[in-house]
Amino acid sequence: MAEISLKEAALIVGVVAACYWNSLFCGFVFDDVSAILDNKDLHPSTPLKNLFQNDFWGTPMSEERSHKSYRPLTVLTFRLNYLFSELNAVSYHFLNLIFHGVVCVVFLKVCKLFLDNQSSIVASLLFAVHPIHTEAVTGVVGRAELLSSIFFLAAFLSYTKSKGPDNTIVWTPIALTVFLVAVATLCKEQGITVVGICCVYEVFIAQGYTLPVLWDTAVQILRGKGSIPFSMLQTLLKLIVLMFSTLLLVVVRVQVIQSQLPVFTRFDNPAAVSPSPARQLTFNYLLPVNAWLLLNPSELCCDWTMGTIPLVESLLDVRNFATLTFFCLLGSLIVFSLRYPGDSSKTVLMALCLIVLPFIPASNLFFPVGFVVAERVLYVPSMGFCILVAHGWKKLSNRSMLRKISWVCLIVVLFTHALKTLHRNWDWESEYTLFMSALKVNKNNAKLWNNVGHALENEKNFERALQFFIQATQVQPDDIGAHMNVGRTYKNLNKTKEAEKSYMIAKSLMPQIIPGKKYAARVAPNHLNVYINLANLIRANESRLEEADQLYRQAISMRPDFKQAYISRGELLLKMNKPLKAKEAYLRALELDRTNADLWYNLAIVYIELKDPTEALKNFNQALELNPMHKLALFNSALLMQESGNAQLRPEAKQRLLNYVKEEPQDANGYFNLGMLAMDDKKDAEAEAWMKKAIKLQPNFRSALFNLALLYSQTAKELMALPILEDLLKYYPDHTKGLILKGDILMNQKKDIVGAKKCFEKILELDPNNVQGKHNLCVVYFEERDLIKAEKCLVETLALAPHEEYIQRHLNIVRSKITSLSAPEQSSVPAGDTATAAAEEKKKSLQNLKEVKNEQKPSQMTTTGNNKGRSKSKKQSEKNSMEKKETPKKSTKDIKDIEKKRVAALKRLEEIERILNGE
Repeated sequence: MAEISLKEAALIVGVVAACYWNSLFCGFVFDDVSAILDNKDLHPSTPLKNLFQNDFWGTPMSEERSHKSYRPLTVLTFRLNYLFSELNAVSYHFLNLIFHGVVCVVFLKVCKLFLDNQSSIVASLLFAVHPIHTEAVTGVVGRAELLSSIFFLAAFLSYTKSKGPDNTIVWTPIALTVFLVAVATLCKEQGITVVGICCVYEVFIAQGYTLPVLWDTAVQILRGKGSIPFSMLQTLLKLIVLMFSTLLLVVVRVQVIQSQLPVFTRFDNPAAVSPSPARQLTFNYLLPVNAWLLLNPSELCCDWTMGTIPLVESLLDVRNFATLTFFCLLGSLIVFSLRYPGDSSKTVLMALCLIVLPFIPASNLFFPVGFVVAERVLYVPSMGFCILVAHGWKKLSNRSMLRKISWVCLIVVLFTHALKTLHRNWDWESEYTLFMSALKVNKNNAKLWNNVGHALENEKNFERALQFFIQATQVQPDDIGAHMNVGRTYKNLNKTKEAEKSYMIAKSLMPQIIPGKKYAARVAPNHLNVYINLANLIRANESRLEEADQLYRQAISMRPDFKQAYISRGELLLKMNKPLKAKEAYLRALELDRTNADLWYNLAIVYIELKDPTEALKNFNQALELNPMHKLALFNSALLMQESGNAQLRPEAKQRLLNYVKEEPQDANGYFNLGMLAMDDKKDAEAEAWMKKAIKLQPNFRSALFNLALLYSQTAKELMALPILEDLLKYYPDHTKGLILKGDILMNQKKDIVGAKKCFEKILELDPNNVQGKHNLCVVYFEERDLIKAEKCLVETLALAPHEEYIQRHLNIVRSKITSLSAPEQSSVPAGDTATAAAEEKKKSLQNLKEVKNEQKPSQMTTTGNNKGRSKSKKQSEKNSMEKKETPKKSTKDIKDIEKKRVAALKRLEEIERILNGE
């Protein structure tokens, strides 16, 4: 076996780098979104065992919607990428580039088994630059092909060392081969086909048999004229070991997929559901189509499903001639390689094996697959093609007349292929560029029109996206997904009537339920989302809630394990004020998936509605156990702890809010609630800092502005509260409590009676029956020494609140003052003395009687739907309500103790009222 020199390896790696350097600037596109961005198996928080229980896309293999593609070792490399760079696409593409370079170098070593040194380098260079590989190398999910190919070739190279001196068996390379085959298969399923290549190599290359020799030997044995040669027995023993190992791998693989093939629709592979002879004619025609892509990779497309290749429905279809030509050429090469001895026939045979055997799983000839043509599955078959081309080039270059032209042609092919590859890489820069490049090649694939629409939709360009979605419905009128896309886009454009019409069209295209037949086996599971989308649309109308519920139940009846239907129905039932039924829906969903943090969160919200905060907190904790950084669970569980009044829970509540603001640093609500917690803990400086941070992020934050002002007023910094109140009233001129607090500070601290009076009069303009504002206006009249007006004001206030004892007491004080001032002995009292007496009386009777009520922080306690529909209900509340009262015969200490108890009681009362009112 010839060795690879350092120069040869450097040449190959340099060419690979030159062709694929620009792939580092590409993002995650197409299947990368599902395999990388949406795959939780990449996250360090996901147990490693999940990689061996889930498919390539992170779906449990046991679920019917699973693609059944079992590639745990490939996912493991994605996870390593995530560990070092999370979702930085550069590292993923860089690793793919390295793997492609490794494949090219190992392929060069394989080529040297069958070609001379020069031809081997040509084959390896052609493989390195071939444009058909861009999908496998530049597309991140193509790593499955790259990794599988590395171990595929390594297994084959190992097997070539299993023949010892005098045709003895060397078992160590065979054991290593079996191990490498298993590893290749765990990277991608086609890795197992290397066993077939090893078998062909053993019989026709290592042992040197030809088909005529094997035929003659078999005939002699059957006639009893000879026995099986010892060398042939050894060959059979090696083949039996290989085949037994392969059978064991197949059994394990079947057990992994639980003996179930994946569910595909007619849109994925139209020929698979077509009747005979269209199915057979089309599948056979796809073989020359793939061969043509290897020969002429000028028009490449990332998606060949749906109507890309029309069905071959008749024997008279002219495309059958291409099929016939292909099989004639393939047959002649097979006959040449098996019938005649010599190095040339052996090279052709191994090239054909590399082309045919790895392609069989994707050929649709033995079982249907989820695509019509896929360029990335040609990665390994292209190795055989490159060996054939290099071998043919060598034959031509050996002829003196064709030597120069063969070299010119080779250089042109390598250069043009390299340029095509470099240019093709830019198509994978974004989803928009990728799918637009595909539409230049194929305009009959509705999926491509849909995907361009999705790319524009992600950029919030809904008007233009709608055009592509509508075009998809025209290209494929029965495409349910296309009509769903149109409906969703109309909804985003607030055109609900048009959206409902599109959803109804999609719904009408759904297959009808056949009694006794499993519905899910005949339609893509995601198409059932039409019921969810339609129900979500119409439930915005309060009069159609029952109709929406009927749609959810219809989806569930079609597919009892449709988790999203239970989740969405649970949200609706909460909206219909049916928390017990919502609880049942979420519990059913949890039976299907107990690892979904959103479900536990939603169940916690149900318990909030059921007035069971203890169970709610347990479910919040369960959600956080599954996803420690679940933002809504962090936020609302912290609120629940805060509202419980349990001081022991405050440190944990604070930690959760700190985690929340770490995840959502621009959400002022997190900082506001940290401030409220600090106020509860009497940490005034910390509370002030958090409130200021909230206001900095959201200058018109109503609750933060008021509570910061209130904090200042409670810590003898009333004058610092005034500018905060000015800002509050600038944004919210009708903020009653802010007006009351401002009026109180103006009257007591700045002695601005006129300013205070304006505040209280403004309150009465907004609400003539506001007892607190009217009472404080009465105090202003008292300060103005207008006792008659003060008396009249207090009488009116008492009429509004006849049970308020303090108003009656204040009225008695005013009347007593009027009587005392009317007595003859008081008639000569100077006005200044009267004012002083009045002020002192007011000071004694009305001082230090603030009633503070907690109006707690915005609550985000809402349910969550699928990964794309969470909402936050931000109800803003404040600490407030200032009332002047009299508490005779009480010391200052007694008054403060009473105040503390009143503050705590009223805080709890308001929180209970808010929860009961469903805020």
